[in-house]
Amino acid sequence: PHAGGDYYYFERAFGGWVSFLFAWARLVVIQTGSIALLAFIFGDYASELWSLGPYSSSIYAALAVFGLTGLNVAGVRQGKTVQRGLTIATIVGLLVLVVAGFFFVPESAASANAGASSSGGGAGSFGLAMVFVLLTYGGWNEAAYLSAEVRDTRRNMTRGLLVSLGLIATLYLLVNLAYLKGLGLAGMSTSDAVAADLMRAAFGDTGAHLLSLLVVAAALSSTNATIFTGARTSFALGRDFSLFRFLGQWEDDAKTPANALLVQGGIALALVGVGAWTRQGFESMVDYTAPVFWLFFGLAGASLFILRWLEPDVPRPFRVPLYPLTPILFCGACAYMLWSSLAYTGTGALLGVGVLLAGVPLLLLRRDRDLESSS
Repeated sequence: PHAGGDYYYFERAFGGWVSFLFAWARLVVIQTGSIALLAFIFGDYASELWSLGPYSSSIYAALAVFGLTGLNVAGVRQGKTVQRGLTIATIVGLLVLVVAGFFFVPESAASANAGASSSGGGAGSFGLAMVFVLLTYGGWNEAAYLSAEVRDTRRNMTRGLLVSLGLIATLYLLVNLAYLKGLGLAGMSTSDAVAADLMRAAFGDTGAHLLSLLVVAAALSSTNATIFTGARTSFALGRDFSLFRFLGQWEDDAKTPANALLVQGGIALALVGVGAWTRQGFESMVDYTAPVFWLFFGLAGASLFILRWLEPDVPRPFRVPLYPLTPILFCGACAYMLWSSLAYTGTGALLGVGVLLAGVPLLLLRRDRDLESSS
């Protein structure tokens, strides 16, 4: 078990240059962009409850990043306590959505939408839709980045991943069935805010406000979890690369990688500023993170084949079911999503790729320093 998660698999499968670029991408694109993205979701819905002016969403987003980063720097216990409370609130809120859709929406609501029509989309529309749909499942693998801090890692990590995936899939399935029952397929396809429309149909405007509170809690929960796990890769980067040594400092009292958390928070705040400047905070962060995310997600799947070949005798307490079919399908899906995110998102996608490539000169600088020190 290692604090860097996929970082160490990349190092063993592809070498230090891929692991470095992955850690760099997590620091400046994937995790920090995801933190900003989730903070904008919080800001959008918090603004529905209490607006702070024309830049209300960005102000709320910045406050969320600042506050949650500070909370995690203060100590792992404080971060875990807040995370537990927000997660419980999110689950309760999702169950409220399910109950509302199945039992409180009048039958007339779905019937009224039965005649509505929606324009079909081609492969391009499907690809763009999948970029946003699969975004909702993002983070399911983040527990791997905490493996070095978990007791009885093999047993608890496997159990944690399986239970969390099963719970998330079940909740998402129930929520979507509730949408279908409450609004009908036509109503879902023509709605710009399916959950809000469902709650409004069930409880009126009060229901829409309850939905805003649910999203606020869910967004804060996801933001806090992303901050918590994201700094672990930067911590691993700091331990392995002298250029980023300051990121590898661990605060024993707080049990946190404080420097990594602070740098990550600073970059996320800068990205919130970019989103505020574009006036499309959430969408711009999706564009920024998606291509780089799917690139390394696909490489993580490919590393399974390489490690099976390079290290055939390593003990494997967990073996991938239906190998090699499962990882082949996984890598194929990642390749399609990488293509979709590049083809159908905005110029922010090119910005994310450009920031990733900016890590190449740093990698070359690191090699030059290593050569000088060895000589």
